Amino acid sequence: MTPRLSAFTAKIMIAITATTLLASCNGRNAVTRIEGFGIGTTYSVTVVGDAPADLREQVEAVFATADSTLSVFNENSLLSRINRNETDIPNREITENIEIAGRVSELSGGRYDITVLPLVEAYGFIDGRQQSVDFDSLRPFIGYKKISVRDGKIHKQHPQTRIDLNSVAKGYLVDRIAEIIEADGADNYLVNVGGEIFCRGNNPDGKPWRIAIDTPIEGNYIQGAHTEAIINVSGMGVATSGNYRNFHTGEDGRKYTHIINPLTGENTESNLLSATVIHTQCAYADAMATMFMVLGMDDSLKLLETHPEIAVLLIYSDNAGDMHQYVSKAMEQYMVR
Repeated sequence: MTPRLSAFTAKIMIAITATTLLASCNGRNAVTRIEGFGIGTTYSVTVVGDAPADLREQVEAVFATADSTLSVFNENSLLSRINRNETDIPNREITENIEIAGRVSELSGGRYDITVLPLVEAYGFIDGRQQSVDFDSLRPFIGYKKISVRDGKIHKQHPQTRIDLNSVAKGYLVDRIAEIIEADGADNYLVNVGGEIFCRGNNPDGKPWRIAIDTPIEGNYIQGAHTEAIINVSGMGVATSGNYRNFHTGEDGRKYTHIINPLTGENTESNLLSATVIHTQCAYADAMATMFMVLGMDDSLKLLETHPEIAVLLIYSDNAGDMHQYVSKAMEQYMVR
């Protein structure tokens, strides 16, 4: 997860900062790079070989749809209108995000939950203003089982239940952009939206893509500035969540992170500093990375005992403050030593 910059903005800001085409005679070694800013975060797309001629326009369209559809920061978005009960008709993007999030919620025993928006607001992660958190008054509205999509409509058990898809949407957008690239036949590319990644094949040097996992220390706001580990993947999505970037200090002097337990209403504090998940879909990797952060180190290890198929790198601190790595069995194959 990136810092406050990664949040959806009320109005989308898309600026292609660099578009570079390095073409060879036969086009096989062409490299197309598009970089820009959208949904409150940076993105980059690199395609080795032939890329869609209108790649920039298609990527812009994906972000424009996200802002008008998935944003809780845009009061005119479809999701905002659903949250205000002005409509109960979702589109494809909202439906698919809710379905993905629901499966991860089941996996987590309800610890991962997209209905925590009232708590996110109360802790000051929407408008920066922290409020007193009265969980008992909010409890009736929170719970992933209190929403469902049936017959093309969103059904809520309580009208005050609201949905926040920020923990899955970036990964979902990565998948959508990857679909666009692959539909044009490309098989060597990398998509990065705010640190959530999907890549396939080889980089411009003809070598497998290598992805750096940032060291989870406060002040490390620049991706790649401090690297904790390097992984090698192809045809997979990679997402990282952490508590070292998206936080603020309250009037009480306490550090409040964006990781909130929906079962207790508490702002989660633990020695788990970051979680990096690899999955065939980046949307799942995105949601599951948040899930591990909510679970904390001990409960994450318990979950992995029954789900050894999950590829995850957990970075945590011990009682002395020293940093360590836990690499799940399924993750070992991707680690570059």
